[in-house]
Amino acid sequence: MPKPLHADGPSAEPILAARALTKRFPGVLALDHVDVEVQEREIHAILGQNGAGKTTLMNILFGLVQPDEGALFLRGHQVEFRSPHDALAHGIGMVHQTRRLVSAHTVLENIVLGHPRVRGVLNLRRVAPEVEVLCNKYGFTVDLAARVWQLPEGERQWVEILKALYRGAQALILDEPTSTLTPPEVTTLLAGLQALVRDQGVTILLVTHKLPIVMAASHRVTVLRSGKVVARVRTADATEDMLVRHMIGRDIAVRTGKRSGEPGLPVLQVDRLSAVNDKGQLALQDISFSLREGEILGVAGVTGNGQDELAQVLAGLRDAVSGTVRFDGRDVTGLSPLAHWRVGIGYVPAERVEVASIAAFSLVENTALNYHFDPAFARRGLLDDARLEQLTRNILSGYDVKAPTARTRAQHLSGGNLQKLILGRVLSRKPRLLIAHLPTQGLDVEAAAFVRAALLDAKADGAAIVLISEDLDEILSLADWVAPIYEGRFGAVLPRAEADIETVGAMMAGWSAKEVRVQ
Repeated sequence: MPKPLHADGPSAEPILAARALTKRFPGVLALDHVDVEVQEREIHAILGQNGAGKTTLMNILFGLVQPDEGALFLRGHQVEFRSPHDALAHGIGMVHQTRRLVSAHTVLENIVLGHPRVRGVLNLRRVAPEVEVLCNKYGFTVDLAARVWQLPEGERQWVEILKALYRGAQALILDEPTSTLTPPEVTTLLAGLQALVRDQGVTILLVTHKLPIVMAASHRVTVLRSGKVVARVRTADATEDMLVRHMIGRDIAVRTGKRSGEPGLPVLQVDRLSAVNDKGQLALQDISFSLREGEILGVAGVTGNGQDELAQVLAGLRDAVSGTVRFDGRDVTGLSPLAHWRVGIGYVPAERVEVASIAAFSLVENTALNYHFDPAFARRGLLDDARLEQLTRNILSGYDVKAPTARTRAQHLSGGNLQKLILGRVLSRKPRLLIAHLPTQGLDVEAAAFVRAALLDAKADGAAIVLISEDLDEILSLADWVAPIYEGRFGAVLPRAEADIETVGAMMAGWSAKEVRVQ
């Protein structure tokens, strides 16, 4: 990761300033008189837990949302952004966390489509030299004729940035720009952003929940909590612990999990497993590994490399086209999801809202999703409502789920509390094997720490865990074995002692174990 470029000091007039911004939504004060100053030629980080107001602030700065009170100033002059078009006209661009590219189109087409100068019939021969000049100016090397679907995630991120720069952006808002990148791609991106600031005078507003990214790349940090600014610090004067305290208002009561003993008996054996995706394309190819009681296998990769299919096959939600899955010596390949649950295989899906819960159901009813077949909670097709409510209360208490009552609807829980409920209802069954797919994705610092500790507790109690994550730091802090996955294949299954961030990061990008060793 490149060294941070700390600004020497504020200029006379910030390039962008927000004064007393206030925004109310029904029942929520999203922003409460927020002041932010962004200096020219700096990377300014915006930190805060989920619900702190970061998204609302960014949407106001880009003209997607209008404030109820307060004002925006550009180089000391008050401006009003009624739409993203207004923001772009004043040199403010935004790169969203979710890609806004057309995969079937070329890089050049994606950069110029929608630009005010490109109307009617698109003359690519006329605009191509303009984009090439832009690439040369900013030092970008990208194949303008390539289709976006052919590009790795890191290059797609640069296409998004180029698209904003082509529209005249002098200040860029980047929303979680590293969330889908491999470690080498993160390093390249941060170095490139710093070069944009240093050599081209671009100003960057960086929204991220990853504290190492903030510490490595930013000059200054503004911390939001409950819609208010609670800290403004120079990154050079900050520490990660300090920033966490500002974000949550206190020290985190760190749960490190129970102490684990030696691994026990074999639980899971996967042999040459292959599966296709929903399009019928081979997405998982010849995967083999084994796992014992009290071990965690960390599957590290960028979205779309076969992780979904692996989790679904192991949970019984997708058929394998070849290979076997053995659990406690029994072949469970092709058994139903219910059969997997009954033998002791638990599953925490990546999609906590779409798959793992029903928004309109109460928390008791959501708990029942994993217990409706259990004779202790259901007889003759009827659920034992009283026992399920008591179980739900135990989960709310034991997993620190903040909810008014067990009868609260799931749709009223925050993402972190909903994830803790889902994890709690699965772990309450004491599974011998747990498949945890992106268990901390989108969670704030405190909720993520709780979930990780709960996984370590389950490991200490003897569960074997397949942890599928895009957070390499998470993988390296929890796993006993690390399996980088790329295009549906494991590059290797490495013992934790051999799995450093450079090696695993390179294998996530498609390097073989032999190539990594040569380097």
